[in-house]
Amino acid sequence: MSIREAHPQDWESIWPIIQEVVAAGETYGYDPELSPVQAYDLWMERPQKTYVAERDGEIVGTYYLKPNQGGPGRHVCNCGYMVATAWRGQGIGRQMAEHSLEMARALGYKAMQFNFVASSNTVAIHLWQKLGFVVVGRLPKAFLHPRLGYIDALVMYQWLAD
Repeated sequence: MSIREAHPQDWESIWPIIQEVVAAGETYGYDPELSPVQAYDLWMERPQKTYVAERDGEIVGTYYLKPNQGGPGRHVCNCGYMVATAWRGQGIGRQMAEHSLEMARALGYKAMQFNFVASSNTVAIHLWQKLGFVVVGRLPKAFLHPRLGYIDALVMYQWLAD
């Protein structure tokens, strides 16, 4: 598998992944009716960098990296990750997470923060903790899960500088 910076022509392969994840409503706080134009702006235009994971020429995952805040908080980055359902459980998310940590350091970020991790997303939470993230906050009943109802959202953080 390889991970590379995304190009506008990759959108045709990225959009179905985003559409699938957002429509499920289990991990991201995006509107399930998110349009391709809105999604392109969120995933390709606003981030500082967007990457794709490819296996045998097929885009199987994607992530973005951007400042979490501006001004005095610009040294902390934020990322979002999505893996196509058919490719989950094969380590792609982990490889993208490790890649994002490397890229964040290379871009000069001092920390990485995930603002809104659904508490039901135990696979991601376990991965983030294995990679050194800690839960620094819990937002009670902040996420409306389609099956579980109101659940907590977590804020996770890792200091990257030595």
